[in-house]
Amino acid sequence: MDTIALFGGSFDPPHLGHVAIVEALEKLDFIDRIIIVPTFLNPFKTKTFASSKQRLAWLECLFGTKQKVSIETYELKQKRKVASIETVEYLLQKYTKIYFVIGADNLEKLHQWHNFTELEKKVTFIVAQRDKIAIPKNYKTLDVDYPISSTMLRQKIDTDKISKKCAEQIVHHYKDNNAK
Repeated sequence: MDTIALFGGSFDPPHLGHVAIVEALEKLDFIDRIIIVPTFLNPFKTKTFASSKQRLAWLECLFGTKQKVSIETYELKQKRKVASIETVEYLLQKYTKIYFVIGADNLEKLHQWHNFTELEKKVTFIVAQRDKIAIPKNYKTLDVDYPISSTMLRQKIDTDKISKKCAEQIVHHYKDNNAK
């Protein structure tokens, strides 16, 4: 088990788009394990709407029973914004090859990520299709285009876009906290 797909994010909240990405990754025969990495705080954001503990619980609810999936709490334990390159360097102590999974909506600002040139040398990017955004040929493409984002869900909770496994918890959290 030397090759992983690193799938990071705020997961604030996790939704069926995230589930679809994990399910598509599970089908790739060149990936031994999928490592989900929830951020403590996304380096491009100033806050989260659900606590680290809550987001981790939702991810465990969604993916905890999947054999090929692990949830890595490295970034949560740092209790600060963590650049992707730092997490990659941490995981390279355990794994030989890292496929780094992002949504196509991240392509526009990817060059702004901390130490992007070094990150690009250490990983192979897999880009999940989104919003018909063109994906450069030098990136692997994941054929998943689920029209939802966590931001959209916080603005308008749609239980059809959330896994039934933890939908009730997610809906209550965002309604009770009026998170947008």
